[in-house]
Amino acid sequence: MGLLVELQKRIPDRWFLRRLLPAALFVVVAIVGGGQLGQRHWNDLSLARERIAGALRLSGGMSADGVTSLVLVAVAVVSAAFAVPFAAGAIGALASGAWPWWLMPLGRRLTAWRVQRWAHPDEIARNAVRARGQGRELRADRLDARRARTGSDPPCSPTWSGDRFREAEARTNVGIAGEWTKMLLSASDTTHSVLSEARDAYDGACEALAWSIAFTILGAWWWPAAPVGVVLWLASWRSLRRAVRTLCRTTEAVFAIQRTGQLPQP
Repeated sequence: MGLLVELQKRIPDRWFLRRLLPAALFVVVAIVGGGQLGQRHWNDLSLARERIAGALRLSGGMSADGVTSLVLVAVAVVSAAFAVPFAAGAIGALASGAWPWWLMPLGRRLTAWRVQRWAHPDEIARNAVRARGQGRELRADRLDARRARTGSDPPCSPTWSGDRFREAEARTNVGIAGEWTKMLLSASDTTHSVLSEARDAYDGACEALAWSIAFTILGAWWWPAAPVGVVLWLASWRSLRRAVRTLCRTTEAVFAIQRTGQLPQP
């Protein structure tokens, strides 16, 4: 018990809450849902409890097989907790538009598709006014939301986040995705904290997207995990967009204050 208490003191709260607990939840769902229930008995919780109790053999003391099972589960949880940051890093690179060379053909196709769908915000606003004049309020609201997230320049990246990063980099002359360490080292203590919080929100959204993909894949063995993954994907995608906006605005504001002593004009 003393070892567990000391370990808890040494584990950062952010790592414990954002990585270890989700990893434990995922491993438990994978073992119970994918390993014990499956698709045929997806809602048979009594079967899951019976098989888990039989595997651990809790009655009469912990057996060697039970200890081995617990150790394997603990190893799986820790491995998942350490693997998620690597998956989130890959997702963050794709979201920022920094695609590897072997994915660039797909990236160029996505960029061309986004250019074809792109419309100037002023044109979207005019369409929204016409739709509202025709009594099509739902379409007008949808167009207003699209105008709010559409840039004034045509897309130049496979992703929306990549376009936002390119705009911020053009204003600050600093690569947000590639030169983050240099930015933090050159910042003061106050701006360092603000920038770190903005980047941490971006990394957290990428990690949530990684978990959503994991739950969706788990749906191949236990289908209730798939809708959970889809819902988590939608929520994480919205969080990622908010984090990208905050990160870009924070970076622009910090560099404007450092250079001119004034906040940038919206």
